[in-house]
Amino acid sequence: MDEKKDKKKTLTISKKLNKKIDISSLDNKEGKKSFSIEKKKPFRNLKDSGNKNKTGDFYNRADKGKKKFTRKFIEQQATKAFIKKKDEKTPVKSKLKLKGPVSKKDLKLTVSRALNVEEIEIKQRSLASVKRARLKEKRNNPIQEEKKEFKKIIRDVKIPEQISIQELSNRMAERSSDIIKFLFNMKVVATINHVIDKDTAEYIVKEFGHTPVIEEKPNLEVNKKQDILKGDLKKRPPVVTIMGHVDHGKTSLLDALRDSNVVSGEHGGITQHIGAYQVKTEKSEVITFIDTPGHAAFTEMRARGSKITDIVVLVVAADDGVKPQTIEAIQHSKAAKVPIIVAINKCDLPNKNISKIKNELMQYELIAEDLSGDTLFVEVSATKKQNLDKLKESILLQSEILDLKASTTGLASGVVVESKIDKGKGPVSTILISNGLLKRSDYFVCGNTWGKIRAMIDHEGKTVNEALPSMPVEILGMNDSAFAGAEFFVTESEDKAKEIAEFKKNDSLTNNNLLKTKDKKTLFEKTENKEQLNIIIKSDVQGSSEALKMSINKIQHDEVEANIILSDIGMINETDVSLAKASNALLIGFNVKPNREAKKLAEKEKINIKYYNIIYEALEFIEKNLSGLLEPDIKETVLGSAEIKKIFKVSNAGKIAGSKVVNGEIKNKSKARLIRDGVVVYTGEITSIFREKNAVKEVKNGLECGISLKDFIDFKEKDIIESYEAEKIERTI
Repeated sequence: MDEKKDKKKTLTISKKLNKKIDISSLDNKEGKKSFSIEKKKPFRNLKDSGNKNKTGDFYNRADKGKKKFTRKFIEQQATKAFIKKKDEKTPVKSKLKLKGPVSKKDLKLTVSRALNVEEIEIKQRSLASVKRARLKEKRNNPIQEEKKEFKKIIRDVKIPEQISIQELSNRMAERSSDIIKFLFNMKVVATINHVIDKDTAEYIVKEFGHTPVIEEKPNLEVNKKQDILKGDLKKRPPVVTIMGHVDHGKTSLLDALRDSNVVSGEHGGITQHIGAYQVKTEKSEVITFIDTPGHAAFTEMRARGSKITDIVVLVVAADDGVKPQTIEAIQHSKAAKVPIIVAINKCDLPNKNISKIKNELMQYELIAEDLSGDTLFVEVSATKKQNLDKLKESILLQSEILDLKASTTGLASGVVVESKIDKGKGPVSTILISNGLLKRSDYFVCGNTWGKIRAMIDHEGKTVNEALPSMPVEILGMNDSAFAGAEFFVTESEDKAKEIAEFKKNDSLTNNNLLKTKDKKTLFEKTENKEQLNIIIKSDVQGSSEALKMSINKIQHDEVEANIILSDIGMINETDVSLAKASNALLIGFNVKPNREAKKLAEKEKINIKYYNIIYEALEFIEKNLSGLLEPDIKETVLGSAEIKKIFKVSNAGKIAGSKVVNGEIKNKSKARLIRDGVVVYTGEITSIFREKNAVKEVKNGLECGISLKDFIDFKEKDIIESYEAEKIERTI
């Protein structure tokens, strides 16, 4: 093996030698590295040397042999020296760096380069060569190294009431796709934006090996009853809600009590808002009145009125008796456990029947005192102002029995009676204070919004700085409009108000956003596609918008349905018009008008905006439009029938059916069907009728004629042609 290696490393020396080699100078000295070689003489032709003889030629051959021997000897000596040097020297990386590009000539092996070992070691292995060697080594050694297992980090994950899957994945530091797969295995189809409830999120966190931490709720009960009772308790005015059937004189009675005229300002004489007023008695005692609408659509308003009140005054017309909304008002009052005072109005009319009303109310457990009951009945007349003092006395008497007290110090709380968006003032809400003292510049939370009280206006339109319990005030300074019936309370600071409002806003996400597990039956159930009528409602106050929305949702039909895509308060703006254009929706303004920009855009886009002041007119319009979506009923009237006797070929008209009218009459241009062996073969129209080569409009019973049908010539004998008329009948809901 060593010999082979030595053979491979044998060096060759360039032939161009200028000096003669002196053999005597060659000693086997170890330290000698270089040799002087005489340059080879140039070859001379025999012709040029003319005087040379054969003996000279013999000596030349002897010189050549000697040179070959010398050359071979030098190569052997150089190879031995090179091998010996390499064996003695330890392999060290060359520190020599080449400057500039390296050419092939630079790497050519010469005697001087062969003796300079460091220069030979300049050339290194390429990266590709190293890579190939590693791959080869991996193929030869297939034993894979064991993968390093990273320890999972267990995190404390805070879970609010509701959280989106994306937010949950961020808090757990897990991939959202893994959570979606986990839910999918639980047969729940979800996306990254779905919102899940607290319990589902807690279960997912535990399954992924983390620790769930339930977020603490902020203290929403800022004003607790226990704290209020400890304060400065004083007698407060009673809050009285006037309820009853539509057009029984509720607002007229309140006008008589207040010496004002609100009815004249109501559209159609119907109250469509909930109003709050204060009335002073002769003894300077104050009563707060809340006027609720009596129309069937305002169920929610009446329910709200009964919840925030102390006493209910049920107004019944003496000439009309107990009606559906009267019964509903009684039910709301009993549900709220509020005492009822019955005011029988219109007692000045000649056709009054008070005993009938008392008897009718007995079945609803409202028994008059003269019939051994405990319900106060007062006979009044709003127009003649009869017995109004008696009604006030009855209210004050009932309030004394109830012993109504409230704190006049501390942070105020109350209920939103009504809310709207004013053009100049912005979001405005009517608040009825239930406890505490409301001051200007107080920070408050109202529903899902918060704000700072910039101004307070009482029922007379005067600006006030303080509001006491049972006092209705209109407040300015809300960041957004609150829904009617929302809880109102004052907070200690702005930060507290922001925190509570933010929490309540997140907490009141609609149930549509919540992800719920569906039953298989509901998941694969066939749903009928109904025709939808898109509607956009803009009203002046929250209550009207709510009432209109509820009334529209009550319209039920198997084929069509109303879809309210937007129900809001305030003026009609450009956004509403653009939405109506995009969704092909009806745009209804209830007691509101569009601004200038919206009006121009509506004219440009040809959007018809409907304006209404009375609720039942708006409902009639919607019902009419829903009826327009219904397919009309088609009523058929058979005119007569004819039997084909013979078929004739006419060059211009094709085939003509020679027929005899069996019954009725056959009319030209009427609808027709061809019956063959009891099966309808063709349904179309009669194009022409000929009798004795003359075109006629109709043929009576028993007569013969030629009939041609539109786009049909496959007549056969004994076929029956039936003539009929189809009438479309419009359907209504």
